[in-house]
Amino acid sequence: MSVQMKLSAITLDCPDPLALAAFYQAATGLEPHPRSNADFASLGGGDGLSLGFQRVDDYRAPSWPGQEVPQQLHCCFRVADLEEAEARLLELGAGRPEQQPNESRWRVLTDPAGHPFCIVGGLSA
Repeated sequence: MSVQMKLSAITLDCPDPLALAAFYQAATGLEPHPRSNADFASLGGGDGLSLGFQRVDDYRAPSWPGQEVPQQLHCCFRVADLEEAEARLLELGAGRPEQQPNESRWRVLTDPAGHPFCIVGGLSA
C-alpha cells in the first residue's frame, strides 16, 4: 500500500531569499508570504503549492550543462509563447545558457541565483 502524499512546496537554496522571491514573483504572479524574511521567503497561489527560498551560507550556483556543481532539481514552467516569455524573463534578470537542447520546444534559463529552469511552449489560454 502506498502512502498518499500531495506536494506542498518546492524550496530552493540561494544567497538572497528575498531577491530570488522577487524574481519568481515577477515571473509567475505568485503572492509573497507575509512572514518572508532575509533567511526564508516563500510565494504561493490558490492551488496550495508554495515556492520557497532559503538562505545558504557559501552558496554555489549549479553549473549547467556541466556538472562541476550539479543541479539537484530544476523546475519547468509552461508558457503560451516561448519568445515572449523568454524576453520577459531575461528582462527580469534570468540568464540564458548557450547550450539549448531543443530550442524550438523549450528553453533552458537560469534564475538570478543560477538555478536552471525550463520554459515549455504549449500553455493554452
